Amino acid sequence: MDEALEENILGALENVIDPELGIDIVNLGLVYGADLDDNGICTVTMTLTAMGCPLAGHIEQDVKRALSDIPEIEETEVSIVWDPPWGKENMSRYAKIALGIPD
Repeated sequence: MDEALEENILGALENVIDPELGIDIVNLGLVYGADLDDNGICTVTMTLTAMGCPLAGHIEQDVKRALSDIPEIEETEVSIVWDPPWGKENMSRYAKIALGIPD
């Protein structure tokens, strides 16, 4: 996947807001990567802030919806992983400021 397409994908994912925290999943550091295969299947590897998050299905649907407008993507699969675990150090400076977390 070329750099411009990867930036386009991450930009689209910045529109997916974690409903509990009100910050997008990219700045929260929940997105570990995105890969696009030759068949147009985009696999987004991400985590959640906590295991058993009741909004996991909601976030997954939002990810699929956010990427549906990118012409190169035919289908999106979301892979939720727990390793490496998410931590505050994954968050961008913007997310830390927005949530009042010291850098």
